[in-house]
Amino acid sequence: MSSSTTSPFPDRIELTGEGLVLRDWTEADLAAMPDLFDHPDIAYWTPIVSPFDDDAARTRLERARTLRAQGTAILLAITVDGGAPLGEAMLKRAPEGTEIGYAVGPAHRGQGLAARAVRLMAAYAFEELGAEQVILELEAENAASVAVATKAGFRLLDVPLIKGEEKGRPFALQTWGLDRP
Repeated sequence: MSSSTTSPFPDRIELTGEGLVLRDWTEADLAAMPDLFDHPDIAYWTPIVSPFDDDAARTRLERARTLRAQGTAILLAITVDGGAPLGEAMLKRAPEGTEIGYAVGPAHRGQGLAARAVRLMAAYAFEELGAEQVILELEAENAASVAVATKAGFRLLDVPLIKGEEKGRPFALQTWGLDRP
């Protein structure tokens, strides 16, 4: 492994661009998290726990901090100005590659937040982590995520589907990639 895959993430991260500010989750966000994540779409398409309540919010904040400290992943709140969270963007170092994930609260969809957050996270991965490629793993039936991948400049890669089961339902994930510019 190269040093870039094992080096720790900074203690604090704030990414600005694309009309967004991606910032660390804080205790002040806990009350807003259930409105963002307790939704049937998020329960169905993502591994985020459902139902998502106050306890789940606290657990997610603690998990974000643990993953950061381990150097495994960063989970950042998607905001337009550093204030109220509208969703989450994730960047994970995985054996398959540097993976990006996201979830946008139902009240904040249709504004291009996910595609912009994905592009901002990809830029971070290229510039700060030295990644040669970033990937999205999504189900072909998830039309909204396919649209995000396309809008963010990703292309479907010719690699085997990732099959598994989450929350009692089988899934098959396509891998989409974006190469370093």
